[in-house]
Amino acid sequence: MATFMKRNGRYTARVRRSGHPTQTKTFDRLTDARRWATKTEHLIDAGNVISQDCTLNQLLTRYAAEVTPHKRGAKVETYRLGVIQRHSICDLWLSKLNSSHIARYRDERLLNAAPATVARELSIISHAIRIAMSEWGFNLPGNPAANLRKPPQPKGRTRRLEGDEEARLMVSCQASSNPFLQPLVVLAIETAMRRGELLSLRWDHVQLDKSYVHLPMTKNGDSRDVPLSPLARQTIEALPRSLSWCRHTGPPRGTKGPLEQSNPQGRHYRPSVP
Repeated sequence: MATFMKRNGRYTARVRRSGHPTQTKTFDRLTDARRWATKTEHLIDAGNVISQDCTLNQLLTRYAAEVTPHKRGAKVETYRLGVIQRHSICDLWLSKLNSSHIARYRDERLLNAAPATVARELSIISHAIRIAMSEWGFNLPGNPAANLRKPPQPKGRTRRLEGDEEARLMVSCQASSNPFLQPLVVLAIETAMRRGELLSLRWDHVQLDKSYVHLPMTKNGDSRDVPLSPLARQTIEALPRSLSWCRHTGPPRGTKGPLEQSNPQGRHYRPSVP
């Protein structure tokens, strides 16, 4: 129901509907106020008025609390969310946020961040708005970040070790105080496994008799088997099982390195270096 109040020679129209926030607007003429109120009532009845609203910062805070923790890359995404939330775009209400605001954010971030970084941030914003619309009751007219032009991505790396670079790299690894640096680098070269995959390996993942290692969880969420070259197999065979790889290299939080042992009670521990 619409109500009207005159104050200082102007008319304020107020439209209330159950389950919807109150809509108000002030006009110079009562006829304009009545016309706006009638139109607003029709829009609400048709479901074309935003029934829930908050700032982008508030949305991302909820997203960080309810969605991000369930992702494998939660720690990195939490950091990215913090970067986004420090930008002035997060002061805008979702009902006022449009593609031009996000395009301006993209262009400003590209002055200080790599295109791939900015693309990931845009994806987070877009997904947060999509979750708000599909699961949290925000009946926005659309997702302003959905069809935004993404920053151009650089070409993939084609750089390879050339000449005596591998030999010099091995010499540097041997000079390191970390005894596991050289085998780690050798396995990276021989298997092309990612750093997180190497640091998450456990002995029960290694099948030396069949010359492969099993990765139960990779970056894309799938498992895969990685064949071992003769040098990779020889390198793994030379690793002592009484020391902890994790002690020196530090695997991602929540993972266990290939040399980590289990005590009879099932708790993992890291034996000290003799």
